[in-house]
This record gives sequence, structure tokens and C-alpha cells, in this order.
Amino acid sequence: MTQAHLAVMLKVKEAIMIKNGKHKLTLDRPVTYQIKVLGAFDEHWADWGRELTITIENDDDNLSITSLTGHLDQAALLGLLRRLYSLGVPLISVLCLDFG
Repeated sequence: MTQAHLAVMLKVKEAIMIKNGKHKLTLDRPVTYQIKVLGAFDEHWADWGRELTITIENDDDNLSITSLTGHLDQAALLGLLRRLYSLGVPLISVLCLDFG
């Protein structure tokens, strides 16, 4: 895992703890994440052994941005990020949308 990926993971954790101090993020507690990547993924990417919702939009420069949204624990999130990295997919953002 690269330093950039670790930095993203730490920022997600910090944002979660700041947003709602009474909830504690744990490694095994699933939460809903939204991962944005550069490029257009078709629906077959949703079949990665977990349920992911895929939406594609275009930014102001008409570049395709794919959002992968799913209920994942930390291990599944890390696995998904590693898979995207191994495929050479540029990561734009990782957001925690809510607590399970």
C-alpha cells in the first residue's frame, strides 16, 4: 500500500471521528463507503464478491468519474482499494457516508 492510500485511510478515519464523536470506527464494523475513481466502469465491476452500486458521471472537463458505493468493513475496503491500485485505476476520493 502506498503512502497516498494510507493518507486517504487516515483522513477517512479522522473525518468519521470528528463528524460523530460517539461512534467508534472499528476494523470489523461495516460502514457505507463511496470511492470515486477516474474512468468509466461498467456494471460487471459490481460483481467483486460484495454488493457495490456503480454510478458514472462526467466532470467539468468531460472526464468520466465512477463512484463505487457499498457497505464494507475495513478489510473489504482495503481489498477493494488494493484491487483498484493493481489495475492502475487513479483514486479520486474515499468517503465514509454513514455508520452501519
